Formats: sequence, structure tokens, C-alpha cells
Amino acid sequence: MSNAANIPGAARDVDERSWTYWTTPSTVVVDGLETAFRRSGTGETVVYLHGEGATRAWLPLHQELASGVDLIVPEHPGFGDTERPSDFNRVDDWVLHYESFFRTLGLSRIHLVGHSFGGYLAAQLAVYFPDRFQSVTLINPMGLRLHGEPLRDRFRWTPEEEDSHWFNGRRDLLLEQLTREGSPEQDVQAYAELTSIALLLWNPRYDTKLDYRLARLTAPLLSIGVDDDRVVGNQMATRFAELASNGHFTRITGGHEAPSSHQVVLEQPEDVAAAVIQHVIANS
Repeated sequence: MSNAANIPGAARDVDERSWTYWTTPSTVVVDGLETAFRRSGTGETVVYLHGEGATRAWLPLHQELASGVDLIVPEHPGFGDTERPSDFNRVDDWVLHYESFFRTLGLSRIHLVGHSFGGYLAAQLAVYFPDRFQSVTLINPMGLRLHGEPLRDRFRWTPEEEDSHWFNGRRDLLLEQLTREGSPEQDVQAYAELTSIALLLWNPRYDTKLDYRLARLTAPLLSIGVDDDRVVGNQMATRFAELASNGHFTRITGGHEAPSSHQVVLEQPEDVAAAVIQHVIANS
């Protein structure tokens, strides 16, 4: 994986980054914004859009995916080591950024994968730029309005509720992937990422137009759900598959007699990677 470049403004603390799975990202300037990303592997090119948390690392899921594909993992504006421009305040700002990111790296027909709100961004990209993608994989995606299922308001959760919802109460099992060394910089980073989340998902919490726009997504879509998604609900992943013109659904079931959770990408990276790579190979 490339460790070629440091991030301007991050040199002050880069030597202190000793947490597990930390690697120095490469950067590319996209419409004037220095964008951090990591890349490794060979084969079909896959871009993975991350969800909330666990940035600034090359995680086990990334390593599993890179064993079978050419994997690119960018950090969204406002997350990791990519700063958020002051005028980024709507989802389409992130969508247009990524279309420019693809052009800047010379990527044309690629495979797109997104987890959680990264799945929301991936769905929006595939709706607006359908000819760019060979396949799309959404893992516990956000973004649709579900009827008959209560809205889960992550902005009102207590720390205890967050543990219960995001990890089904099993956060301690994932500390190696989640822990970042404590420092004032880490607190600032966490606040900055929460601010970006709020801009993306505070209001509205879903896109009412995405329901019918998903028919524009022409690439084969694989929507991956889990046993018990306490963040977006268990109907969300199946609904994405139903609305896409070429959509399919699969479920990754939990191991060790425990139901899989919204953070299945951290819990069961091998199973997630296997499903993604199979979908990519089938549509290459």
C-alpha cells in the first residue's frame, strides 16, 4: 500500500499515531481539496466509501478486499485526514467531490462499495452517474424513508445506547479496530467528524426522492444486510435491493451465536469481503 505522502496540517501529530492499523495515506488534490486515500491490491478497481468512525486506518476488511481487487479507500471531506471545505453542507457536495475524485485518479468503469452512510453516498453516486460503475455494493446502507419502521435518531443516543445500537452491545470485542490514542487532537477529530455527519444526516434524515431515483441505477446492485441492524432497521437493505432495477439482497449472519450488527464490516471482515469480491468478479 502506498505511504508516499503526508497530510498538510497533520504532520504535527503523525508521529504520535501508533494505534493498530494506522498507515500514512496518500493524497490527491481534487478541485483544490487535498484528499486522503489508501490503495492496495491488484485486479478489478474497487472504491470503498467508509461509514462513521474507524477512519485513518487500513482495517482488516480493507486487507481482505485488497487480496482480491485493486482497492481504493478515500476519506470523505470532513473525515480522517481530508478536511471539509466550509461550503460543504449538502449531500450533493460530497457526491460531486467523488465524481471529481474519480476523474482526478483517471478511474472510469469501476466497482463501488459503501457502508452505512458511505452506502448512502454510493447510492447517490450511482443514481447521478450510472454509466461510471460496473457494480455497486451497499452494506447496511442509510438514506431511504421506511414506512412502518421507527426512525432511529442517532443524534439523541446516549453513549450506552450508541454501544447497544452500533455494535449490538459488543463494542469491547472491536476495540483493536476502534481505539485511537487519546489526545486533544483526537477530541477535535471526533468533533469534526460528528459535525460532518450532522451536515449529511441531520435534516433531512433520508432522501424522499431516492426511492424512485434508484431505478436509474443500471449497474448490478448487491445490498448486504445483517441479522439485527439497530441503526437503520432490518428493512433498509432489502428495500434498496427491491427499488433498484437490477438489485439483489444477501444477509451476512453472525458467528459465535451472536446476531450480526450494523458494524459487520468490523465484526466479520472475511465474510463481507467474500460477498463483495464475488459480486465484483461476477460483474467484471
